[in-house]
Amino acid sequence: MCLALGIDLGTSGVRIAILNQENELIFSDSEKYQTGLEASEDWISCCITLIKAIPIKLKNALKAISVAGTSGTLIAVDYDGKALGKALPYYLSFPEFSKQLLHLVQDNNSTSVENSSLGRALKLLSLHGPEILVRHQADWISGWLIDNWKWGEEGNNFRLGWNPENRSWPSFYEKLSCYKSLPEIIESGVILNKICPNIAHHLHLPKDLVIVSGTTDSNAAVLAANPLPEDGVTILGSTIVLKRFTKEPLKAAGITNHKVGGRWLCGGSSNCGGAALTKIFSKSQLKELSNQINPNQITEFNFLPLQGKGERFPVNNPNLEPILEPRPLSDSLYLHGLLESLAKIEAQGWDKLTQLGSSMPKRIITLGGGAKNPQWRKIRERVIGVPIRTSLIPPAAGAARLALNAIK
Repeated sequence: MCLALGIDLGTSGVRIAILNQENELIFSDSEKYQTGLEASEDWISCCITLIKAIPIKLKNALKAISVAGTSGTLIAVDYDGKALGKALPYYLSFPEFSKQLLHLVQDNNSTSVENSSLGRALKLLSLHGPEILVRHQADWISGWLIDNWKWGEEGNNFRLGWNPENRSWPSFYEKLSCYKSLPEIIESGVILNKICPNIAHHLHLPKDLVIVSGTTDSNAAVLAANPLPEDGVTILGSTIVLKRFTKEPLKAAGITNHKVGGRWLCGGSSNCGGAALTKIFSKSQLKELSNQINPNQITEFNFLPLQGKGERFPVNNPNLEPILEPRPLSDSLYLHGLLESLAKIEAQGWDKLTQLGSSMPKRIITLGGGAKNPQWRKIRERVIGVPIRTSLIPPAAGAARLALNAIK
C-alpha cells in the first residue's frame, strides 16, 4: 500500500487528507487553531495533533507528504527556523511601506503592489532586524518537517513577487532590505528531502517518508477537484476566483499564472463575492432566503457586490465602487438579484479568459462555501450556459495529490 498525506493550513485551522494510489480519499481530519492564524505555534500543534491521530496502519503506509497554506501569510524566523514572533496574515497591509514600494514599482514598470507580501516582509524586518528569513506558511511547515528552511515553493511566493514565467525575482528586489531574507525558489511537486529523523520519531512516521514542495490553499483546492482538461474551476468564497489549466500563461492585467505540478494554472480573482453578501445577511438568513428563490426566474438587477472600492477581474479598475441599490422590499428578491449579478460577473470572467486564449470550459467545478447553495448553482448554470458540478473534497487532498504524483 502506497499512501500520500496532504496538509492544508487555512485561515481558521488545519486539515489533513490521505489518498491511496488510485487517488481516492481514504482519510480526512481537521483541527481548529486555538489562538488564530498569526500564532505559528498553533500551526505546529495542529499538525502534530492531526498526524498523531492517524490510524497506525495508514501511517505506516505513508510514502510522501506535501503542504499547502494561505497565500501571503508570512513569518520571520532565524536561520535555524525558529519563529521570532507572530506571523503576519495575508489580509494585513502596512501603509507605512506603500510609498517605498510604489516608488520601486513605478521605476521598474512592474505591476500593482496590491495584495503583495512585500509590505509584510518589510514590516517583519522592521520588527526583527535584517538577519532573518521570511517564509510563507506552507514553506515554514515544510521546512519544519525536513529541518531545513532554505526553500520556498513558487506559488506561495507569487504574492511576494516571484515571477514563475521567467523564474526570477524582479531585478529591483536587490535594492530591498529583505532581499537576502528571501527563500530559494523551487517548483511545486518536487521532492525536498526525507523527513527529519527526530520529527519522524516524535510523530511515529516512517523514516523514509519524503516531503514534497506544496502549493497555495486555493491551488490545492483546484487539484483536489481533479478537473479534466476541458473543465474550469470556480471558487466561491469571500471572493469569486476562476482558475483553468492552460497550455501557456495568459497575459493581461488582473490575471495570475501559477505553475502547479508542471502545468500552468491561470485565472483571475474578483473582489465581488460572498464577503459582500455576509455584510448584508447572516448565514441563517442566506440559507432561509435562498430556499425562497426560484432560480429559473430572471430579476434583471445589475448589482456590483464588491467588498470595497476597486476591482481586479474581470475588469481591472481600482476606482469601481460597489453597487448595491436599488434594494427591493423583498429580502429574497434582493438576494436573488445579488446572486444573479454575481453569476453575470462569473460569466464575464470566463469570457475574459476565453478572449485571452483559453477555451470556454465545457463544465465548471465549483468549490468553496458558495458551492453548497443549490439555488445559486442553478442561477449560474442559466446565466453562464455551462453544466456545473459541486466538489466538496478538501484542499488537503490536492496537496496529497501533489505528493502522490511526485513518487509515482
